[in-house]
Amino acid sequence: MPASKRRLFVTTALPYANGHFHIGHIMEYIQADIWVRTQRLLGHEVHFVGADDAHGAPIMIAAEKAGKTPQQFVADIAAGRAAYLDGFHIRFDNWHSTDAPENHELARAIYLGLKEAGLIETRTIEQFYDPVKGMFLPDRYIKGQCPRCGAPDQYGDACEVCGAVYAPTELRNPTSALSGATPELRQSEHFFFKLSDPRCVQFLQEWTSAPGRLQPEVVNKIREWLAPDDEGRGGLGDWDISRDAPYFGIEIPDAPGKYFYVWLDAPIGYLASLKNHFDRGQAAHHWHAPSRTTQSFDEFMADPAVEQIHFIGKDITYFHTLFWPAMLHFSGRKTPTHVFVHGFITVSGEKMSKSRGTGIDPMRYLRIGLNPEWLRYYLAAKLNPRVEDVDFNPDDFVARVNSDLIGKYVNIASRAAGFISKRFEGRLGAIAPDGEALLDTLQIALPAVAELWAEREYGKAVREIMALADRVNAYVDQNKPWELAKQPALSARLHDVCTVCIEAFRVLTAMLKPALPATAERVEAFLQCAPLDFANARQPLGEGHTIAPYAHLMQRVDAKAVQALFEPPTADSAGAPGTASATLPGGEAIAPTITIDDFAKIDLRIARIVDCERVPGSTKLLRLTLDVGEGRTRQVFSGIASAYTPEQLKGKLTVLVANLAPRQMKFGLSEGMVLAASHADGNTHPGIFVLEPHPGAQPGMRVR
Repeated sequence: MPASKRRLFVTTALPYANGHFHIGHIMEYIQADIWVRTQRLLGHEVHFVGADDAHGAPIMIAAEKAGKTPQQFVADIAAGRAAYLDGFHIRFDNWHSTDAPENHELARAIYLGLKEAGLIETRTIEQFYDPVKGMFLPDRYIKGQCPRCGAPDQYGDACEVCGAVYAPTELRNPTSALSGATPELRQSEHFFFKLSDPRCVQFLQEWTSAPGRLQPEVVNKIREWLAPDDEGRGGLGDWDISRDAPYFGIEIPDAPGKYFYVWLDAPIGYLASLKNHFDRGQAAHHWHAPSRTTQSFDEFMADPAVEQIHFIGKDITYFHTLFWPAMLHFSGRKTPTHVFVHGFITVSGEKMSKSRGTGIDPMRYLRIGLNPEWLRYYLAAKLNPRVEDVDFNPDDFVARVNSDLIGKYVNIASRAAGFISKRFEGRLGAIAPDGEALLDTLQIALPAVAELWAEREYGKAVREIMALADRVNAYVDQNKPWELAKQPALSARLHDVCTVCIEAFRVLTAMLKPALPATAERVEAFLQCAPLDFANARQPLGEGHTIAPYAHLMQRVDAKAVQALFEPPTADSAGAPGTASATLPGGEAIAPTITIDDFAKIDLRIARIVDCERVPGSTKLLRLTLDVGEGRTRQVFSGIASAYTPEQLKGKLTVLVANLAPRQMKFGLSEGMVLAASHADGNTHPGIFVLEPHPGAQPGMRVR
């Protein structure tokens, strides 16, 4: 295990706030989340932050079409993020926005630092201007004939037919994609970051060559970008960092009507989110980090031991390995310690295409009932530290999850736990030498598996864990506890074998915890043990330790359910009655039919909200104090802070699921769940609506 404690600042690429998360986002977030959880299980301090990339002409234009301000448009998109992140067990410490005050402040400070270093200059350039919209046009909003092959209806920066790259002013017969007007060439003063300055070139040559900072294939690509060809062409060019009004972004200091290009302030959003995280005092709430409520953002970033880690896709390597470190260095800031670049996700070897039915909608994955940890595990089994694409093959997905997670891993607990509960009152027994030898093998492998996770060798970690699970299952097959159970004289051996299985299952769970956090939490409850990490997993539960009765941990994947992932989102494909053209009420199909006996198991009660308050350290939770007519009050945490203030709820009646098992959260015990309505697509139909019974209802009345 690592001997010294690391201090880590970890980010993923900021999603552009003009649409929902796609599967590429989710893959990147899962990859980073697994690594972050690994570091915490190793005892390191981690601050994992993200944000919405909120600026730019596309958002300004989309907001105008939607009849909203850019701020409201972005806020509506952001309101739907939590369902994706929570759904796939992705645990950011903070999620923010590049339109936040922290980002405005930091962007201006970094710009002024670059200006003081002599790396900002102004130039007059010619751009296309839309006389109808009254604005300079971004490249992607200009269309015309390709200047190389003559193909019509091509964008202003590249031809999709012949692949040529060109300046917008080279297009033939250009038109504005916004108004259809013929754009005019007009001059404008723009601000440039002088990336071609010899100081920048020298710094980047040294920075990108640091051992281990970047993957070898990334370093090779950067060398191509840095070096001019034999005729002196190529090499680093200066970067246009400004845009003219009207523009949704951050105004450049002392330059009215000029705004930072979105790609300048977007990566600064990493720092802004971290600053917001510290300013809000959330540093005290990390799973394995000590309380640091008195530490500031500046103090944290000034610590030489702090490592800055970025997970990004290969399509934005240029910005993150050239512009970003140069911006930071020459404005006097810490530069990234590592930039981990990954490939794209494909489906059955092909690029995703909605029209061909090969796209994966993450929210649809969750809505049709596919276990998010199946995807986390499957992606982990395919990921490695190299810049390689990851392929989702439906048949392989079903086979791997069913074979590994059900047939090998969960099977160990299900084959032993029942005997422990029924024959030995839930208590573990002594372990014979052969069992000790098997457990020693797992304990010896534990640090190596942890290191594989830490080195992002996820696929190797999964293969090693499953090889160990095979050894445990071989031990089970060799000892046949179901046969031992038939012979009273061998009761002690049965106790021994099943105890070994439970102890082995606990160690395997610790190994899998970075990829399967929710399952690990259920296992910890089943084993009645402290939260597992890579240190305490090496200590056995011990003879006499009592485990809870075994409850099913994970079901097998149904191939038909996976196939439904690629079907049109109609009522039929979701398993509900109707025709293929049926409208989905509230954005989702009606759930499968249940009986009146099923419904009777849910105890719904009228409750009065006697008090309500925000939860420090959480942006989405409210703490409700409820009177359910029991002679006491209940505490319930509800994720409705985006829709209600505490004052709006105090004194109101609502409906409570009264017999839901209490859930221990990091903020306290939640004793039930209040009911609320929302559309399945919270982005296009925002809003959460807490149920309010008729005023004549009284606390404690049952809803039938």
